[in-house]
Amino acid sequence: MKITIDIDCSPSEARAFLGLPDVAPLQDAVMKEAEQRMMAALKSMDAEAMFKAWVPGGLGGLEKMQRAFWEGLSGKKTGE
Repeated sequence: MKITIDIDCSPSEARAFLGLPDVAPLQDAVMKEAEQRMMAALKSMDAEAMFKAWVPGGLGGLEKMQRAFWEGLSGKKTGE
C-alpha cells in the first residue's frame, strides 16, 4: 500500500508547522554587517598596492607567471 500526501504551503508556513525558528532577521543582520565590512575594505584598498602585492617584480613577474602557466598547459617543463 502506498499513500501520498501533497501539502501546498510556503517555506515560512512549513517552518512554523515544524516548529523551526524564523532566521530571516538574523540572516538580514549578518548580511548587512558583511556588506558594511566589504565596503569598508574596498574603500581602504589601493589598486597599485594590490598589484604590487599580488605580482612581485612588476610586469616581469607577471610575464614569468604567464610563461609558467602556458608551459604547464603545453606539457613542457620550465626552462627548456
